[in-house]
Amino acid sequence: MVPFTLKQQLEIPDIGAASGLVFHAGMLYLISDSSGFLHCFDVHTKRSKRIALWHGASQNIPKFIKPDFESLVFKAQKLHAFGSGSTPARNRCLVYDLQSKQTEIRDLSAWYSRLRSIAEIPETDFNIEGVISIGEAWLMFQRGNGAAGKNGIFRFESESDPNPEFIPIALPEIEGVPASFTDAVMVGNSIYFLAAAENTTSTYLDGEILGSLLGIMNSETFEIEKTILISRQHKFEGLTYFHENKTEITFLLCEDSDSDTLQSVIYALNIPKPAY
Repeated sequence: MVPFTLKQQLEIPDIGAASGLVFHAGMLYLISDSSGFLHCFDVHTKRSKRIALWHGASQNIPKFIKPDFESLVFKAQKLHAFGSGSTPARNRCLVYDLQSKQTEIRDLSAWYSRLRSIAEIPETDFNIEGVISIGEAWLMFQRGNGAAGKNGIFRFESESDPNPEFIPIALPEIEGVPASFTDAVMVGNSIYFLAAAENTTSTYLDGEILGSLLGIMNSETFEIEKTILISRQHKFEGLTYFHENKTEITFLLCEDSDSDTLQSVIYALNIPKPAY
């Protein structure tokens, strides 16, 4: 058994259903799957602010029209918030430029349709919950919590890539229910990912939470090297690298409690540092 510690690190007001986070240059950036705001928290001063990602942005957007932002990625001084693609309302990517403070909205409907086609995933089962940028390449993590139970990774260079690839990934079970991807991040030469188990076969409806695990994956072969059951009661949906020392590496995690409460608890997860 791999030793680990998991504890509450921060409480951030005015954001509920936190689903993605990025730590960069002393700032913690968060998105919610039911909000039109980017939340920014200074870990040193403990001050927070929120940025409207479009005109008329609101909190607690109703489920049937919410943007369902599930992945937040930092790349070239920009933050990319990806919708899950699990309904037509969830096919957008919002790109916020940290320097110009401008937001670009991209429609991913055609691209998501192509990814569904190559992986033979029906619209009702498509659910992107984690995204990683590696150089010019992108990895999108398909959460297999639909009826088909298809977890996997889409790998491509850009939306014009003529040969996007889908790599099916088998994940372990929690309480007899297969876990499914909820986020991922690259550290060193390894992919660290979160996976959760819910007692449901729907990408739209929530189910009983059975727990979450952290996994370590080879970034070239996509072979899972290790998994650690970190909770039997939390559905962790966001993962970001925080810091490390000679013996440990620390991640920050956010949890989607599937409630309308406008407050998010951020957890710190410490695990032994691997040899890169």
